[in-house]
Amino acid sequence: MNREYIRWYSPILQKNMEMLIFGYAGASVLFFPARMGRFYDYENWRVIEALRDKIEKGYIQVYCVDSVDCESFYSTGFHPSVKIQRHIQYEQYILNEVIPFINKKNPGSFKIVAGCSLGAYHAVNIALRHPAEFNKVVGMSGRYDLAIKIGHYEDLLEGYWDENIYFNMPLQYIPNLEDEDKLLAIRKIDIVLAIGQEDVLFENNQALASSLTLKGINSSVYIWDKEAHQARAWRLMVVNYL
Repeated sequence: MNREYIRWYSPILQKNMEMLIFGYAGASVLFFPARMGRFYDYENWRVIEALRDKIEKGYIQVYCVDSVDCESFYSTGFHPSVKIQRHIQYEQYILNEVIPFINKKNPGSFKIVAGCSLGAYHAVNIALRHPAEFNKVVGMSGRYDLAIKIGHYEDLLEGYWDENIYFNMPLQYIPNLEDEDKLLAIRKIDIVLAIGQEDVLFENNQALASSLTLKGINSSVYIWDKEAHQARAWRLMVVNYL
């Protein structure tokens, strides 16, 4: 299986960022790591190995990007307004550095964005905010409003709220989205949500699917046995949905 390590200095984030690329052709898969994860986690967790057949046959080319979760939502000692600003910078890094890199390396490819856990949030949020960039989004075991407490998941913005938070939480901005051009663009995306039926985030996923439906946006929700919030389940999910 073709494997390539990439590292460059990001002017937007002002730090070195790393990436692993698997495959040589096919649909481009921008793969966000799980909560506070690294670009090599999916390889270590054998999630990439589960995709070996699709990768080696040239069906998909997977780009495992790094995160800055420890500098944004999971940073300590920073005001929530600073946390969300760092997240916005990260989104700009993806849009203005990573996606152009993918377009140059695999021009004209079908674009999939995906992630597990907090990576699902990153994937779904960027797809809904910038639908023209993607053809498909796959969120596995995701949470789509980080500003509320759900079970053992804390409110990552500590009760603080501003417009930047609002426009980065799908469960907040989708119900009020009225821009018809944006809605039409989102309706063209194949949206897939996968969640365990016993996962504490199950209702969160159902709520997002319902909000999308009310806006005339189709999504497919796949419910897995038990919690399914672990690498063992993700190894099976990626085979089915990517």
